[in-house]
Formats: sequence, C-alpha cells, structure tokens
Amino acid sequence: MITASPAPAQLSPADWRQLWREAVTDARELLALLGLEALAARLPPDDAGFALRVPRGFVARMRPGDPHDPLLLQVLPQLAELEPAPGFVRDAVGDLGARAAHGVLQKYAGRALLIASGSCAVNCRYCFRRHFPYAEEIAAAARWREALAHLRADASLSEVILSGGDPLSLSTPKLAELTDGLADAPHVRRLRIHSRLPVVLPERVDDEFCAWLSGLGLRKVVVLHANHPAELDAGVAAACGRLREAGATLLNQSVLLRGVNDDAAVLAALSERLFEAGVLPYYLHQLDRVEGAAHFEVGDDRARALVEALRARLPGYLVPRLVREVAGDAGKRPL
Repeated sequence: MITASPAPAQLSPADWRQLWREAVTDARELLALLGLEALAARLPPDDAGFALRVPRGFVARMRPGDPHDPLLLQVLPQLAELEPAPGFVRDAVGDLGARAAHGVLQKYAGRALLIASGSCAVNCRYCFRRHFPYAEEIAAAARWREALAHLRADASLSEVILSGGDPLSLSTPKLAELTDGLADAPHVRRLRIHSRLPVVLPERVDDEFCAWLSGLGLRKVVVLHANHPAELDAGVAAACGRLREAGATLLNQSVLLRGVNDDAAVLAALSERLFEAGVLPYYLHQLDRVEGAAHFEVGDDRARALVEALRARLPGYLVPRLVREVAGDAGKRPL
C-alpha cells in the first residue's frame, strides 16, 4: 500500500526551506566569505549565463583562502565557460529527443525518468542540464497529471526515476501526490530518486520526508551525487543514516572532473567515506559534453588509468563503474 499524503511539518530554525532561501547567489559574496576577493576580477559577466547558487553549509566545507578548493571549483563561475569547444553542445545526452510525455523522458527499457523540478540547491558548473528548457518540461505541473497518465498506460515500466533539477527541491506533500497516484500503476515496483540535496543540504532529509519515504509500498533507491570526500561531513552521514532507516538503498554517482577529483587517492578516499556512511559507489561518469563545461574534461585514457589504480587499492565493491552516457544507447556505456 502507498500511504496518503503526510500533513505539513512545523517550520523550525534549521528547516531546509529556510536554509535554501539563505543560499549564496552572488559570486563576489562567495569569494568574500572565503577570503578570495582578488579572484573577483576573473569572474565572467552574468555568471556565464548560469546562475550561481550554493548553500552556506556547503560553503562552510570549503577551505578559506584556497582558490583551488575542489568544492569551490564545482560552483564558481569561470571565464573558461565562455570559450567555445568543439563537440560540446547544449543538449549533451539527447534529453530533448527522449521526451515521452510532458516532463517524462524514456531512454531505457522498463524505466521512465521524470523531470520533477527545474530547481537545485546547488548549481554545479558541469551540469549536463544547465541549458535544459525546464519552463516547458516539469512533470510535477498540474499535480503530475500527464506524467501519471503515461506511467499508468505503459505496463512495461517497473521503475520510476525522479530527476531534475533536483526532485527533493519539491515539498514532501508534492512528492506524495506522485506516489499516491502510482497506486493505480501496480506494474511500477521501484522508485529511484537522484538527488544532490542530502549532500549539499542534508537538512532536507527531515522527519516529514522520512515518514513519507518509509511508508511507501515501493522498493526505494536513492542515488546521491558526491564528487569529493570533503563533501561528506557528519551532517551528510546522519542524513544517509536516516535514508537507510526509511528503507532506501543508497548509491552514489560521481562525475570525473579535472582539478577536482582526477586523482586516485581522492577517489579512493571518496569511496571509503561513502561506504562509512552506508552508501555504495555506483558510477564514475565521464563528463557529459555540455556547452560551458569543457575545462572539466578528463581524457578517457587518464580516466581508465585512475580506475585501474582504484582496483589496486580497494575491494571491488568500492570501485565505481566508469561510464559515459551516449544518446541512443540502451544504457550507460562502460569504458
């Protein structure tokens, strides 16, 4: 049975919605917080057309005074984003050609992905959907009506994937609207949530959310997105513990990023720290070649060498699979 929508929770001083509103949205303020004001002269105009957003709790994990901090590099606008690069395009993974219904993408057998929201708590500069037309493609619009109609009609679907943006930017009652509607789709057995919020804003994993998640009559998988061990503090570990207690299987996907995590020791430490938090490393993605992100790219030979180094250091279950997403493929392409 899928439970009814939960009642709204009381707002508390550490409520995730309040912390969301307090996020840093000005690059000069971010640099000032880290004692890096001198870098302001190198900022691109208008954030290179992709707004900066980063929760203050994530900023607190950055190293003050370090212009090469791996967390800072993931969120700080760079002039390099404005440089044209052959092969880097606006729709890097063929999302627009996979539209099956309003807000629904269908690329792989048995699975449908919902663009649940266009909002994220953090705007990562390498985001493969940084140019996605969210205003036209939000599955949660009109109480998920068109998305639910598609899911109910296609009996081949066994798994619903919530993506975005970040699906956990939606309120828990809004998420419950979807899962209440899935009661009429008995062929759907699994709910997979892809989210960066438990990492960058762990307060999102609150009592209301955990009550909804634990009450679902579906198998639950939460795929986190952490790229560097410094992202994983005690608050993130606590959020992961709550997700596990709610019955979710926890996996992690990372993106291989030049200057951030293209180092075997860093990747090994990330896998170890994830496992300590109850999360299994799942995929290490080669960069999706989206316009504005070429400066993060790591070559395939280097990527393969890094994974071989991980195999020499770690047990097999802590070595993520190196993959690339290629439009038209039946699944992620192993490298």
